[in-house]
Amino acid sequence: MLWPFNHFRKPRLAPAGTIEAIYGMIVTQAREPIFYRDLGVPDTVNGRFDLLLLHLWLLLRRLRTAPGAVELSQALFDRFCEDMDDNLREMGVGDQTVPKRMRAFGEAFYGRVQAYDQAIDAGAEALAQAICKNILNGAAMDRARQLAAYAQATEANLGLTGEPALLLGSFEFPAPIAKDVTP
Repeated sequence: MLWPFNHFRKPRLAPAGTIEAIYGMIVTQAREPIFYRDLGVPDTVNGRFDLLLLHLWLLLRRLRTAPGAVELSQALFDRFCEDMDDNLREMGVGDQTVPKRMRAFGEAFYGRVQAYDQAIDAGAEALAQAICKNILNGAAMDRARQLAAYAQATEANLGLTGEPALLLGSFEFPAPIAKDVTP
């Protein structure tokens, strides 16, 4: 039976297991050794953070176009924040400092989302420049172009993924491919 006031109910969130599975996929992809070994991403806390942000941005960008994905997007962002908070505490950051660091993470996230959104809409070279600046510390433009090509391929791949598969975490990130750029 359809109750007349059901539209006043709070929307149902994605199951916690689905959120954990999808966030786990993002983290696993961001930890792929090829990014660090062959594509020049610094294997540091900052490098790993920036690559995690790139993958989270790619998925959240796709979820923006899926009508039923608002709750999932928020839940994934909340899980990311929880993960960052947990990591800070594991690294020994004190309770007084955690909120300041979390604010910095939030600013970094929103700054990169804005930069990547503008860059991907402007084309491959603009995206490579944004990646070079934010992930590769302004060096290795050739590697930045490869990372930009990967990001564009990932966006295309996610664009072909249907909403049900996105909402259930039944998708895969494409494998990153490094091309030899030595002369």
